[in-house]
Amino acid sequence: MSFSDSESSSHGGDYKFFRQISRDRLLHEMLGSTKTGDSKAWKILIMDRVTVKVMSQSCKMADITDQGISLVEELFKRREPMPGMDAIYFIQPSKENIVMFLSDMSGREPLYRKAFIFFSSTIPKELVNHIKSDSSVLPRIGALREMNMEYFPIDNQGFLTDHEQALETLYADDAENSRHFNICLNMMATRIATVFASLKELPFVRYRAAKSTASRDLVPSKLAAAIWDCISKYKAIPNFPQTETCELLIVDRSVDQIAPIIHEWTYDAMCHDLLDMEGNKYVIEVPSKTGGPPEKKEIVLEDHDPVWLELRHTHIADASERLHEKMTNFASKNKAAQMRSRDGSELSTRDLQKIVQALPQYGEQVDKLSTHVELAGKINRIIRDTGLRDLGQLEQDLVFGDAGAKDVINFLRTNQDTNPENKLRLLMIYATVYPEKFEGDKGVKLMQLARLSPVDMKVISNMQLIAGSPENKAKSGSFSLKFDAGKTKQANRKDRSGEEETWQLFRFYPMIEELLEKLVKGDLSKSDYLCMNQSSHKEESEARTGSVRKSSAPTAVPERKATPHSMRSRRTATWARPQSSDDGYSRHSILHHDFLFFGPF
Repeated sequence: MSFSDSESSSHGGDYKFFRQISRDRLLHEMLGSTKTGDSKAWKILIMDRVTVKVMSQSCKMADITDQGISLVEELFKRREPMPGMDAIYFIQPSKENIVMFLSDMSGREPLYRKAFIFFSSTIPKELVNHIKSDSSVLPRIGALREMNMEYFPIDNQGFLTDHEQALETLYADDAENSRHFNICLNMMATRIATVFASLKELPFVRYRAAKSTASRDLVPSKLAAAIWDCISKYKAIPNFPQTETCELLIVDRSVDQIAPIIHEWTYDAMCHDLLDMEGNKYVIEVPSKTGGPPEKKEIVLEDHDPVWLELRHTHIADASERLHEKMTNFASKNKAAQMRSRDGSELSTRDLQKIVQALPQYGEQVDKLSTHVELAGKINRIIRDTGLRDLGQLEQDLVFGDAGAKDVINFLRTNQDTNPENKLRLLMIYATVYPEKFEGDKGVKLMQLARLSPVDMKVISNMQLIAGSPENKAKSGSFSLKFDAGKTKQANRKDRSGEEETWQLFRFYPMIEELLEKLVKGDLSKSDYLCMNQSSHKEESEARTGSVRKSSAPTAVPERKATPHSMRSRRTATWARPQSSDDGYSRHSILHHDFLFFGPF
């Protein structure tokens, strides 16, 4: 999918960031749509555990209050009756949630006067019938709609499905026979599909083809089938594209096991790798303004911080240089800063007035800059104190085929005090590039040299299970790639450092970057990465059989007359226009047929 490079408001802007689209749907399409007739007064917003997170990832409390919400409550917590107020329910379409909603709104004395219900994903017909069966509730429903929005934006161009245990659930021994396997896979598919409902994009769903019949090798194809099953139903949504507009590429960890292990040297990666952060929050100690003991200050690295946005993806050395330059330029150009630095000189009343006027802006700018100077300084101290530069050099040399067994053994012998986690990460990279070096008792000897535990050895064994056997990797050419016949050592990446001048230890790139470049150019292998869209009706029916839809037979990606055109790149974006009928659900869906009589609201 493509995204704009600049954010614009919801009034007149042609482009929006991903998080902005999510925010606008929640605030305007959902909350704002209830402000009609006698329902313009303050309301209560009720959410479950999942939708609370959906909302909090895109909106602040002030945004919600601006839409007329006076109170936010959780569905399963005890709530006080407020029969004079309307309530907005933003919930998952689960049986438990429906039962709780009916309990709130049924009988002679409901908790609220009227209920506007918005579901985060498609509601099954049996649950709709369950709501219809309670005649006391129906007159109290002001709206019943499917928002199709059950993902969690983490920044302007990324989201999560919130499945931290997915690797264990989908790739454990005998995982396919587990009930949790089906639940996890289908929920991931539903949540990914709702992203396209929000973006108004119809993708070509492409996925890594299985190299064997092993269950763990079939996860991408099963997920692709489940996603396509959801997305294909969106064609009936008003203004939803009828032809493909973009590409969705589904891969698993087997295509690149190194990326989450290796030390990356961007400012963002270093912050999360080396600092004790909780999500995007970090706590530092700052000198007390009253002269007492140091005070704790919470730093939030977020999109609203222009310094963070500018520097997060730059090399840590580059970020440090830019921060120093920014502080120097600010001190030299800011009039208030210059005046405050004059020791002993008398200031006129006019000068004092200028300082007072400049102080708020001066304080805010210096606070942001000094915060990042502190973070970058701490990261550089950790790099220096732990000898991370040498380790990082060896890691990248292994990946690019410039180092081998002797280099790893020499490092382990001469750096016994290296952090155990760093030594484990080094051996995981080594095992990925040289799997044959871990056959038999070779791996055990290396672990003993590194003074690591049997539990750590299990980590490497599990990692190798995801990638499959070395023989399969050699045949597929996706594990050990030799780009130079003159080299005797193996390489896992093609070295691009000669393409442009770059910082040291900045040549590593995730394999997904190469795959996306090939996808854009049309060079991605159609036999290794299949397309779900063009399956025959019979194949699609077979793919949807069972609680987890099995992948259809491999089909080549169809030749396209034109490149898929993403709606993100149109000058007049239809998804940015307010539309009364754009409610995120199909005109032929269960809700439209069964609750059409509610009409507009």
